[in-house]
Amino acid sequence: MTLLVPQASDILASLGQEVFVWDLASDAIQWGDQAGQIFAGIPPERLASGAEFSKLIEPAQSIRTAALAQTSAVHGADGTPYRVEYGVRMSASEPLLWIEETGRWFAGPDGRPVRAQGIVRVNNERHARDEELVRLARLDPLTGELNRTHLIAALAEAIEESTRFRSTAAFMLVGIDHLARVNDAFGFDVADAVILDIAKRIRARLRGGDVLGRFSGNKFGLILKNCTIDDMNVAAERFLAGIRDDVVPTRSGPVSVTASIGAVSVPRYARNADEAVNRAHETLDAAKRRRAGSFGIWRPNAERDAQRRVNIRVTDEIVTALNERRIVLAYEPVVAAASREGAFYECLVRMEQGDGSTLLAPDIVPVAERLGLIRLVDHRVLELVVAELAASPHVQLSLNISPDTTMDPDWWASIESLMLAHPGVAERLIVEITETVAIQDIDDVRAFVGRLKHFGSRIAIDDFGAGYTSFRNLRKLGVDIVKIDGAFVQNITHSADDRAFVHTLIDLARRLDIKTVAEWVQDEEAANLLRDWGCDFIQGRLIGLASAERPWGAPPDSALPAAG
Repeated sequence: MTLLVPQASDILASLGQEVFVWDLASDAIQWGDQAGQIFAGIPPERLASGAEFSKLIEPAQSIRTAALAQTSAVHGADGTPYRVEYGVRMSASEPLLWIEETGRWFAGPDGRPVRAQGIVRVNNERHARDEELVRLARLDPLTGELNRTHLIAALAEAIEESTRFRSTAAFMLVGIDHLARVNDAFGFDVADAVILDIAKRIRARLRGGDVLGRFSGNKFGLILKNCTIDDMNVAAERFLAGIRDDVVPTRSGPVSVTASIGAVSVPRYARNADEAVNRAHETLDAAKRRRAGSFGIWRPNAERDAQRRVNIRVTDEIVTALNERRIVLAYEPVVAAASREGAFYECLVRMEQGDGSTLLAPDIVPVAERLGLIRLVDHRVLELVVAELAASPHVQLSLNISPDTTMDPDWWASIESLMLAHPGVAERLIVEITETVAIQDIDDVRAFVGRLKHFGSRIAIDDFGAGYTSFRNLRKLGVDIVKIDGAFVQNITHSADDRAFVHTLIDLARRLDIKTVAEWVQDEEAANLLRDWGCDFIQGRLIGLASAERPWGAPPDSALPAAG
């Protein structure tokens, strides 16, 4: 049998390839026999010269000549290699044909290209893959809407456009309310179904030209162009009603959800994307706090702005005080109710000012908690307390830690390191946590208490009585001391209700073998009542207020039982 060998041109054509020679002096291009098959629909005259062919090329008509100019001439018979990719099409209505051109050019006496020859290859598949990858990189994989990066880029572009054309746009953040509950009740796949359905509902209610993107797990960002504040109210209600009025069908059954919206007018109240996002986020948070399913628009607020300036200043002051070691301790004595012998000292934080004045704990702690600085303050207080305990072997001290610190791994790392570095200190340390922390998550707090007691430290519940923790929980937690809230103690000589309440707390604590401390003891009459009821320790104005001077000259007698 005779094997029929196809022509080389047929083989090239079957592979989507064609050869060419380009004479740059005359600009003539000579193609192989199959150019019409490769460039289907393009008249031969449009392929006959470099100038005519370049008119078909995208993105830049000069891309072929630029490719030759960007390579350094290699003199010799083999010429200089080059490679370039471009698109070719007859008109805007025609599909783009992606071409990969590989060849060599040859220099004349002056070193410039005079001739090029090579192969062009149709490469649509690769570019289709590239375009798909680009598309996927722009979109959220769950909803198919813009991802956060490209949403923010679109927002920046919309703000610039609105500024240039003196128009008004809106940026909205739509937050699905209580999505975590759906996660907990049905699982993440059902929560994803809710997110996808909400995206479709919002998309269906957008106008042409508006932009939708997924900002985060339960939040969508909307860019509404040519949108006044009145338009924002109408649009927001349209979105909210579309979300709340119908249940979301899922494989686990129908799920009812609501959403809240925070919005800001741009560029009127936000000159850039970061400002728009921050203000929409702030307004969304305020709307959620007010009521699930509500809507808010950001507006200037002189009082809020003034408070922020104060926050910035106080933040700087606290950080500077930490760096300059101006966070110090004051010591308030706690004594045995019966003998008035010293038991321990509660360490209270103070911040020394540059003008010689001192800020007290009520001035520092709430602000530090609100601004996210309390962890730093608690770390410093822990260092100071442990240093005092190490320097004074017979002193017992207590320190308060904020709710955020109880679960802070860095605080745990610090206390473990300090306890190992200073043997014997842990047994003389009492850590006070507020009653509100104790009742928030019993299991977590129980683990916290257990770790501290493992060191040998004791645990006190501060402000006891305000949160109505059950004594069963106290027993479960294994606390050593309860400090009865001074708001109840200070009026026991005048209020029968407070007398009954405090007396009952002391009696129940005694039955559970938990020591009691009465705070804010003002006078001898109150102290005697507390002693008679069996309260173990008292502190307050009668005993002595906190002092920055170390009160111990000789080691105080400890009236507390050993930890165990």
